[in-house]
Amino acid sequence: MIRNRAIQLMLLAATLCATWSTRAQAAGAEVYADQKVVYHNDGSQTDNRKYFNLLLGNIGNHVAAVGKEHIQVRVVDLSGGVDLLQQAAVEPALAEKIDSLRAQGVVFLVCKNTLAGRNIDWHTLPGVKEADLVPSGVAEISKLQQQGYTYVHP
Repeated sequence: MIRNRAIQLMLLAATLCATWSTRAQAAGAEVYADQKVVYHNDGSQTDNRKYFNLLLGNIGNHVAAVGKEHIQVRVVDLSGGVDLLQQAAVEPALAEKIDSLRAQGVVFLVCKNTLAGRNIDWHTLPGVKEADLVPSGVAEISKLQQQGYTYVHP
């Protein structure tokens, strides 16, 4: 009887350890609280291709780490950052990366001042809708920060 009791206690201990381990692993997936983030994309002074790949990679990693259900991402494209969308018009692989992020809820906003200053028709930018246009990129970044978005400029 004592032997059976010892076995029962060992089984109970093993079950509790397994349960705690499973709960700890599940909690590990929830390391981050819900987030609202604004990424400032003004391009690169030296190498837009490299910068845009870095930017999109950072955004994808950020969404993956937090979980698309727990993050709101806005990318404000202004100045040389609008080149990202122009390049996507001629580079299918880049367009696919952007579309993949959009499918995860990432919103790409475009500065009207930049479009006017560079004489760019927003209709030529893949995936951009009129609702994605903002009057001023820097003013939009400030507005989003006032709404609780964390500023990121990789």
